Amino acid sequence: MHITVMLARTLEGWEAVDADLEKADTFADTVRIAREHVVEDGTVRLPAAQEGTRFGVVRVDGTDSPGVFVSDAAAAARTSFGAMLTEELLRRAAEPDGRGDAEDQADDDGERTPVPCGPLGDELLLDSFGTGERELLGLDGDAVAAVADVLGCTEVLQAAR
Repeated sequence: MHITVMLARTLEGWEAVDADLEKADTFADTVRIAREHVVEDGTVRLPAAQEGTRFGVVRVDGTDSPGVFVSDAAAAARTSFGAMLTEELLRRAAEPDGRGDAEDQADDDGERTPVPCGPLGDELLLDSFGTGERELLGLDGDAVAAVADVLGCTEVLQAAR
């Protein structure tokens, strides 16, 4: 089962955003869609996707560079949304400043950067919500539900599903 949901923190609390992430062909598209819903106070957007026990999370805070995490990069690279996240993370890793400005994931010799097995990205992505590196790396089963639980928006997620 593949689940993709965008959760948004508003002044009234968390809500599920009706955004068509399937229309996002690139990571920049995903971020643009998330930012279309950002409230002036820097509301957090968390698109999350899950297939089986593998998951990916993107955190968009105002104008800051989005945080990204995938639980299994090699597995994520086999799905459209996961591949988008993995490619972004590999671009960031290839950049000296880590900002992800590279056009592709090829190195100076034109070789493709190998996609690592296992977690990739910002393991402290949800730290400010009380989920540190150890907890994020330990998520399995319904990881999207676990993320929603950490954020305090389980009911919102259940209603969106």
